[in-house]
Amino acid sequence: MINEQTGEAFEPGAVTEDDQEPSISRSFGFRSWLQDTLETLLLAAILFLVINMLTGRYQVHGQSMEPSLHDGQYLIASKVAYWLQTPERGDVVVLDPPNRDSGIPYIKRVIGLPGDLVEVRDQRVWVNGIALNEPYTSAPPNYDGNWVVATAEYLVFGDNRNNSSDSHSWGLLPEENIVGKAFFLYWPPESWGKIPHYTFPELESEQ
Repeated sequence: MINEQTGEAFEPGAVTEDDQEPSISRSFGFRSWLQDTLETLLLAAILFLVINMLTGRYQVHGQSMEPSLHDGQYLIASKVAYWLQTPERGDVVVLDPPNRDSGIPYIKRVIGLPGDLVEVRDQRVWVNGIALNEPYTSAPPNYDGNWVVATAEYLVFGDNRNNSSDSHSWGLLPEENIVGKAFFLYWPPESWGKIPHYTFPELESEQ
């Protein structure tokens, strides 16, 4: 038989090139879609792993950081913040408690740095003989104590001084127990925003 369009002869029932094109096009389109999908999933998995390696998401449990942080809030902490620098006084950090009584990380504020002499007396916190101004606390501490902070250790307190499991009850925190620096609240939506850290102008002269 003769193809009226091309004038070429062909056997009845034979598959021509024109008949093959739609099938080839559909096959190529599916392979292209599958490749794009797999690449997107791989990229998403890599991003997920990288983000989880560099940051962590944590929930606030209890009232130990009132009024700065509230029970049930969720925050993001940077795990790389202290790779190139050490924690600073006033930082809000996520930590593993040294007593390991709980598998839940704690959230506290850094008060004493290595080499500091920290005292709690007269319902105030004193660092190297200087009384701190602490507008972020819920109430003055109703306990006394003093600590000499050794190398690679930190003294951490909850902002709710009288209702917090922290250095005043279990001692100094080894540096390796600090998981990361809390920096962003993301839940509930009305709490969305950066976590305020604090600096102490009264101590700047001694740095």
